[in-house]
Amino acid sequence: MIALPNIPTHKIAIKVKPMAENLIRKGHPWVFENSIVKQNKEGKSGDLAVIFDTKNNKFLACGFYDPFSPIRIKILQANTSATINAEWFASKIEAAYQKRIPLLQTDTNSYRLIYGENDGLPSLVADVYDNVLVVKLYASFWFAYLKDILPKLIATSKATTTVLRLSRNVQKEQHTDFKDGQILDGTLENEVIVFKEHGVNFSANVIHGHKTGYFLDHRANRKKVGELAKGKTVLDVFSYAGGFSVHALAGGATEVESLDISKPALEIAKNNAKLNPYTGKHTTIAGDAFIELQKLVDKKTKFDIVVIDPPSFAKNAAEVDKAIAGYRKLAKLGYKLVKKGGTLVLASCSSRVTSDDFFMTVEETLRRNGARYKVLEKTLHDIDHPIGFKEGAYLKCVYLQID
Repeated sequence: MIALPNIPTHKIAIKVKPMAENLIRKGHPWVFENSIVKQNKEGKSGDLAVIFDTKNNKFLACGFYDPFSPIRIKILQANTSATINAEWFASKIEAAYQKRIPLLQTDTNSYRLIYGENDGLPSLVADVYDNVLVVKLYASFWFAYLKDILPKLIATSKATTTVLRLSRNVQKEQHTDFKDGQILDGTLENEVIVFKEHGVNFSANVIHGHKTGYFLDHRANRKKVGELAKGKTVLDVFSYAGGFSVHALAGGATEVESLDISKPALEIAKNNAKLNPYTGKHTTIAGDAFIELQKLVDKKTKFDIVVIDPPSFAKNAAEVDKAIAGYRKLAKLGYKLVKKGGTLVLASCSSRVTSDDFFMTVEETLRRNGARYKVLEKTLHDIDHPIGFKEGAYLKCVYLQID
C-alpha cells in the first residue's frame, strides 16, 4: 500500500434546531447547514462535528464536517457515544460484508461492499470486481481517514489491487496529492477487469468507466431477464454496457437489440456479449431512445421482452414532473413494442421519484392507452445496495405481462 498521509483533524461542538435533533434521534444521517444554530469554531473538511442536545447539553451524535456541501454534517454515530477510529470503521465494514454473504455464495465475484450512508459510512462507495477493489469518494473528508479504512477494506474484500476514484466535486475541491484513478495498493496490469455476475461474464474499466466502472445495482433484474429470455426476442433500451442484453443472450434469447445513444457504450456491450457463449443474434441501434422507439413503433416491430432502464430523469426536486412525463412516454412506447403475452420491464433510478409514484405512473399510462396487462413483479434494490434511510432508496423496477 502507498504511504497515506496523516491529515490533522479537529473536533467542533455543534448545536442544531429541534427538528434536526428529532431527525438525528430517529437515525437520519444528514444535517443541513441551515439546521445548525451554534458552532464553537470554523470547521474544515474531515473535522469531527460533535452535536450536543440543546436541553441537556449531552452527546447526541457525531459526524464528518463538510464545508463544501449544504449537507454540512454526515452522521456517523448517534444517540450513543463512540470513539471514531480504525476499530470503529472496521466494525462498520464487517457489518456491511456480513449483509453481502448470501450474494457471494452465488457464482458472482462483483459486488458493492460499502454503499455510503446506507452502510453507515457516508459519501463512500467501495465496489469489488474480482480481485480489484475500487474505492470512490464523494466527499473530501475521507482523505483524512483513508489510513483507517483501507486496511480493513482490502482484508475484507481480499483484493490484490485497490483503485481510488474521486467524484467530480471532490476533484474540484481537494487540496491533496490524491488523483482520480490512482492505484493505492498492488498493481493493475489492465484497467479493464473481467468479472462474473451470476455466472455471466462482464467487464469494467475501473480507471475511466462511469462510477466505479460498472453499474452493479441491477444485477438481480438482469438475472431475471436472462431467465425469461430463452427462445425470445429482446429489446434492451438505454442498454449502456449491455447488462440486460448480455444476460438475455446468455439465457438463450434468439435475438437481442441493444439501443443506446452512446456508440462507445454499444461497443462495450458487444464486447461483453463476446465474453460469453451464445447462439442468438445481437444487433445494436445508436440513437436517442425516444426517437428510435417511435421509429420501431411506426414499423410495427414487436419483441417478446422489452426492457427500458433509463438514466436518472430527476437530479433535483424541480425536475420531478418532467421525469414523470418521461416515464409516461417510455411506458406508452414500450407497451406498443411488446408482442401479445410478452413482457415489458420498466425501471427508474431517479431517487426524487418515489417507487409508489413510478409504479402508479406506469400503470396509469397503460390503462389510458387501453392496455390489458398483469403486474408480474415489482423489485427494488439488490442485496448489496441496502436502504438505510428514505433518501437512500432510488431503484425500482416493474415487470408487466402485456395481454
